[in-house]
Amino acid sequence: MIEYNNLLNDILLTKISSITSFNLFLFIIFALLLSLTVDIILGELPTKIHPVVIIGSMINFFKSKFIRFKNKLSGLFVILGVCIVSSVILYIIYLISSINLLLFIIIFIILLSSTFSVKMLLQTAVDVKKAFDVSIDKARQLVSYLVSRDTNELTESFIVSATIESLTENITDSYIAPVFYYFIFGLIILYYPINDNLYYLLLIPMFYRISNTMDAMLGYKTEELKNIGYVPAKIDDILNYIPARIAGLFVVVSAFLLNLDGKNAYKIMRRDARKCPSPNSGFTMATTAGALNIQLIKKDTYILGDDNKVITKDDISKAVNLSKLTILLFTITIILLFTLINVIL
Repeated sequence: MIEYNNLLNDILLTKISSITSFNLFLFIIFALLLSLTVDIILGELPTKIHPVVIIGSMINFFKSKFIRFKNKLSGLFVILGVCIVSSVILYIIYLISSINLLLFIIIFIILLSSTFSVKMLLQTAVDVKKAFDVSIDKARQLVSYLVSRDTNELTESFIVSATIESLTENITDSYIAPVFYYFIFGLIILYYPINDNLYYLLLIPMFYRISNTMDAMLGYKTEELKNIGYVPAKIDDILNYIPARIAGLFVVVSAFLLNLDGKNAYKIMRRDARKCPSPNSGFTMATTAGALNIQLIKKDTYILGDDNKVITKDDISKAVNLSKLTILLFTITIILLFTLINVIL
């Protein structure tokens, strides 16, 4: 029992000698695995206490203050405001939870799980497929929550396309990117010790979630948002640049392992990934279209893949399985790489 307490206490210490310890290395890995388990089993936190919902409220507050300035820098001030307030709130939670070790671990895992959203990502696609058994109108209603386009007149093929587009585009945003930055910063704090290391370990993926939420709320080229949304959209593009391409490659590997068309997945990724308005979203969408030998179409915006077969609701299940394996393979790979780098260094 004494050894157990010493181990956990060492994790929470902010002294340089403890930051580079094996305990911190283990904590980084197991905190991610436990938070992923929490997300898969329990799903999202209640709306009233969900960090993303709170972040959204802060974005709306600062938007109302700075949108009057018809300048592209207004979005930068929104980012700074939300990041500063979020940092303070998170640090207060960090300090309060640190008074009890078990409480700290629970809070850390729950907050980390809120920076990604695997269960909801997969379940929303499954729900659309199930909705077809009720009526096409029900499917249209559910898919309207996922995409910004008008869904009132969509046929089955366009509903399926929109569902697969939303699912695969968000593989990067909802999991790959926040976990990528979590481990990148994990390496940094292992070899360049700082005080309150676990606070910053949590803050980095939270900052990514802030950026992604801000882009989702402000990053549109409408008359109202074209100025205030400019900087948030650009920052989100930059942060997703590497993770999106990593995600695309993992979709290719997953396609081969699932006996889908992995060769075509890679071909279509290279050919069509840049056809989307976003510099990043096409890398998972186009790759999935290639793997399933279907076309994903958003009218007047893009066509990804070849029209090799009629797209049906069963393709949603294939896309869900492809996404699951992509997430699993990425998780295993990044943990192994993280471990290998630490062994070598």
